[in-house]
Amino acid sequence: MQRTFRIFRFNPAEDQEPRYETFTIEVQESWTILDALNEIKWRHDGTLTYRRSCRHGICGSCAMMINGVNDLACEKQVAQIRGTITIEPLKSFPIVRDLLVDQERFFENLRLVKPWLIARTPPPTDKERLQSPEARKLLDGTWQCILCGACTSSCPVFWDNDNFLGPAALLKAFRYVADSRDEGLDARLEALDSKYGVWRCHTVFNCVEACPKALNPTDGIVQLRRRLISEKL
Repeated sequence: MQRTFRIFRFNPAEDQEPRYETFTIEVQESWTILDALNEIKWRHDGTLTYRRSCRHGICGSCAMMINGVNDLACEKQVAQIRGTITIEPLKSFPIVRDLLVDQERFFENLRLVKPWLIARTPPPTDKERLQSPEARKLLDGTWQCILCGACTSSCPVFWDNDNFLGPAALLKAFRYVADSRDEGLDARLEALDSKYGVWRCHTVFNCVEACPKALNPTDGIVQLRRRLISEKL
């Protein structure tokens, strides 16, 4: 069957303003948006630029706006969308070219929250650091984040100021703060308990709607606030 794709194009080296280019191509019923983009790049316009890697919804590389909604191109099925399909880069990130955005600030904010286990107590010599099933279950809904940037791109606070850590970084921070084996809250306080940390979130819930993995960054941010308040009492 034939489908029409309206794709955002912008090459800073040549273009003064962004534009949209339309491609009408033959697609198979089982194709994803990424399959269609590959077809356009490989057979129609080799200059089309976008990021992709795993093709299985794991790496987060192919996050983009599909008909105005943040999603993963490798998971969204062409057959799920009627009419012309408009594909655009994620909002709020600088555009490198076409659908490819610069996420350096996104990852810099992530590094600020130290998204790794910080344990100062020496580990046991004869076994791993143990965790109860109940404590492990508290981490569900946090570790599944694939850092695609869809939630942060949807955040009005981040649109206004990219110094805001953003929902992805704050959810990653919560994943470790909530871990019973972690002892690093004090090391993360400077980033979390600041005007660009948890208190900057306006609880708009855009991030919840945007997450392709159905996670709830807003809830993680609220839990972080409660933890910080409890530490001060």
